[in-house]
Order: sequence, then C-alpha cells, then structure tokens
Amino acid sequence: METMGTDPLARLRDAAAQRERAGLRRALRPRTPDHDGLIDLASNDYLGLSRDERLVAAAVRATREWGTGSTGSRLVSGSTGLHADLERRLAAFTGAAAGLCFSSGYLANLAAVATLGAGGLVVSDEGNHASIIDACRLARARVVVTPHRDVAAVEKALAGRDEEHALVVTDAVFSVAGDLAPVGELHAAAARHRALLVVDEAHSLGVTGEGGRGAVHAAGLAAAPDVVRTVTFSKALGSQGGAVLGAAEVIDALVDTGRPFIFDTAPAPAPMAAALAALDIVGHHPDLPGQARDTAIALARAVAARGLATADPAAAVVPVVLGPPEAALRAAAVFAEHGVRAGCFRPPSVPAGRSCLRLTARANLSSDDLAVIGRALTAVAEMKVNV
Repeated sequence: METMGTDPLARLRDAAAQRERAGLRRALRPRTPDHDGLIDLASNDYLGLSRDERLVAAAVRATREWGTGSTGSRLVSGSTGLHADLERRLAAFTGAAAGLCFSSGYLANLAAVATLGAGGLVVSDEGNHASIIDACRLARARVVVTPHRDVAAVEKALAGRDEEHALVVTDAVFSVAGDLAPVGELHAAAARHRALLVVDEAHSLGVTGEGGRGAVHAAGLAAAPDVVRTVTFSKALGSQGGAVLGAAEVIDALVDTGRPFIFDTAPAPAPMAAALAALDIVGHHPDLPGQARDTAIALARAVAARGLATADPAAAVVPVVLGPPEAALRAAAVFAEHGVRAGCFRPPSVPAGRSCLRLTARANLSSDDLAVIGRALTAVAEMKVNV
C-alpha cells in the first residue's frame, strides 16, 4: 500500500529557515563557571547569592542528609522537612498566611492561575510572562488580555463579566521592560468586583519593598486574603524552585486539585536548603535589595546618557531597546567583545520592533565593573548609528 504525505520534518526545517532569515534563531551556548570570564549582566542572580559559600554549604549538607533527589511527588514521598520549613519561612518573610513549594516558578504560575481561574474569567496584562500566558490557556477560562498596566481596562473586563468568579493576574516587575505593575490599583479594582488578584513576584522578591519583601508587601497588601503571590527561588534567592503564597484556602485548593503540584516531582532538597540560607542572608542584610536597585539606577542612567532607549527600573531589570533583532544580536556581540555578557531578547520574548539587550543589575557589581559596562554601552551607541 502506497504511503501518503510528505516528510514530517520538512515543515520544521522550513520554519527554522524562516526564523534564520528573520534573525530569530536561538542556540544553546554552555558557559563556564565564571561566565567565560565576562561580567555577568545576563543572569537573574540579583543579590549575587548563587555562588555564596553559605548557600553552597547548605545545599551540600542537605544533599548528604536527604540525597540528590526528592524521590517522588509532594503527595507521595517528595515532601521533606526542608520543604515545610521553606514554606513557613517564605510566608513569614512576605507576610502571607501560607505557602506551597514547586519545582519552578513556571509551575507555580501554572498551578495558581489554572486552578484558581478554571472555568471563570481571567484578566491578564499583555506584558505578562509566558508562564502566565500558558497558565491562562491551561485554565480553560475566558481570557481577556488588557493593555499594559491599564487598570481601567481591567475594571471594564471585570464589570462586564457573566462568569461567577474572576481572577486578575499580573507580573509585579515585568521581566523585560523592568517596570512595576500598579498593584494597589489592581487590587482595588479586583476587590470591587469580587475577584482574586494573582501577582507574579519573580523579579520583585528580594529586590523591591522593605528588605526585599516584594511589591505586594510594599503596596500594604501582604495580609490581604484575596491576593495570591507566586515567587521563584532562581533569581534573588540564588537557588531553584518556586512557590505560591496566599490564604490557607488557596493552598488547600492547590494541594487537592492543582495538577502542576499533584503530578510533578517535588523539588530536590538541596535547592530548598539553599533558598532557606538565602532568606537568612537577606534577613540579616536588609540593605542588599537596595544595593541591587541602586546598581540598576546607575545602569539605566549610563544607558540614557549615551542616547540609548531605556526605562526607569522598578527593580533590577534595565532594558536597552534597539529595535530590529539584528541590532540586538550585534549589540550583544559588542558587549561580549568588551567583556560583558548581556541578555539578548527578540520576538516572541518581546513585541516586534522592540528587540533589546536586557541588563540585570546585581548587588555585588563593583565600580570597576560599571566602568567596563560603560565602555560597552558607548560602543553600542556608536554601533546604533549604522544598524
């Protein structure tokens, strides 16, 4: 019998060729432990804790005591005393009622939005992270995407709903633009319409608010029962994993029905111990978040002084907007030539025409580092004339 159809991989090769022509191909480039000798402005290690000996020692102790893996899902064999300790400590640090650990911040967002928004209305900012976008799809809810930071549009979507329940979801600090969501205003709008507010604190925990307690805490909403927070340990806390923080009813719902919680292997003990050690450090050194923010302000001023497009940073993220993908790729290469690694963001990570470098400040960047970065920015500004 004669088979029908074409090579099933042909469409993938054609799509890859199209991405190549558009400057949108991506590649994995394994780095060395010292970032290939480059100044690191690409990672999310905002407080410079990922190589801190106290975190390393905590992870080693946990590995020796518990082993290298968690051995199962949280509801089978994966929950350890470290998970429970971290959940309690996170809740206490941020002012939340309770917490629940996941193996990544991505999964925390999937669980929170898909579980709490299921079958209702989900109102999502157009600038939200991909994990929130995927969570909206997983919720099987009616989704309204509102213009960036537009509280009036959120209010309109909530006021016109027929669904019994609704959820508003936003990044706290947006991952590429680096700006801050109007958390207080969004909460007021959500409360008027009996909706939950979910705030992704991935880029704000450990950087914004008093002692790095995040944007929700800074807005005076730490104990609000109708606010749910998602966090990650892979940024300011220098570890890996994530959590949902909220009312006991929220945590109960996730444990009972949250598929990304129930069916995922628990995070390993080592990163839980490292995150606990990071919380200890932040608690004893509440100036660290301010140092990261001050460095971000210095970076943004250096970018603007060279005539490059940027924004006032709300936390540690500083964009350098260059326009076409090719310009961002060339700028990243120029940075590397000057001894600096910067993030290069192109569609679909950013809208068309908004390709950029993303510079991420760290609390432990030195004045010498900033001088090198300044020279790299000068070279990019000179390059910009010719792109």
